[in-house]
Amino acid sequence: MEPIASRIAAGDTLVCDGATGTMLFELGLEPGSCPDEIALSQPAMLEELAERYFAVGSDIVETNTFGASPLKLAQYELDDRAEEINRIAVERVKAVVDGSAYVGGSVGPCGKILQPYGDASESDVYESFRRQVVALIGAGVDCILIETMMDLTETQLAIKAAKDCSPEMTVSATMTFDATPRGFYTIMGTDIATAAAGLKDAGADVIGSNCGNGVEKMVEIARAFRQATDHPLIIQSNAGLPETEGGRVVYRETPEFMAERVKVLMELGISIVGGCCGTTPEHISAFREVVDSPLRSEQA
Repeated sequence: MEPIASRIAAGDTLVCDGATGTMLFELGLEPGSCPDEIALSQPAMLEELAERYFAVGSDIVETNTFGASPLKLAQYELDDRAEEINRIAVERVKAVVDGSAYVGGSVGPCGKILQPYGDASESDVYESFRRQVVALIGAGVDCILIETMMDLTETQLAIKAAKDCSPEMTVSATMTFDATPRGFYTIMGTDIATAAAGLKDAGADVIGSNCGNGVEKMVEIARAFRQATDHPLIIQSNAGLPETEGGRVVYRETPEFMAERVKVLMELGISIVGGCCGTTPEHISAFREVVDSPLRSEQA
């Protein structure tokens, strides 16, 4: 395939996959268990998830490694198996897409709060991310997707770890924002303009937001990013905010509802559009149809 960076530079809109966590629960993940441990105990489940998203046209299929940095895995006493977990997760996706889609290595927060507010040093956090991205890159991912970040400094450490390991690797970094009377901020108090500048300066090739908001709020966030920067952007929205119904968590934004807003995201020039919590292969299929529709119009 053409390198992902070339596709982005050419102005293509790439479709990433949807939710991992909520889909794994649907496939049988037990609440309270370590999602990343599935690579060791039920790797076939990872292939089934990847197949569902690949079948509906995802350009990028992510690995189930969101919590697979050693610091995060230490909460489950699995930090000594970080390299193995990341490697297997990549191999399972690669077995499904077989070179016909990009494999995105998912990297989430390390689960620690940086000093002086917490007890984690920058060197320890950097080293944890470095171990993870070395494993992901060594296993053959096409890009690194740093996701659902709250702390700009932590995100910059993850970006640095990825770029130090492989300067040519395409690295995406997304943060999660909450709506406030003063605008959108992360839980650590970073606004969108500051995030956009900080992520770009750290070396991220694609920047943006994921999680925490339904698609209408994400359109507002995308507009704010576009006002702040001309850097390539990625938006991965939840299917609304979670609600409890009959003892189970539901997300109410339908594929059709979200796909209509994807049209707006495309008008804003978003480079990568995908889904987060609550989105399903049906949502990604609807996104795929929207992204492909201009091509059909040109061909007609």
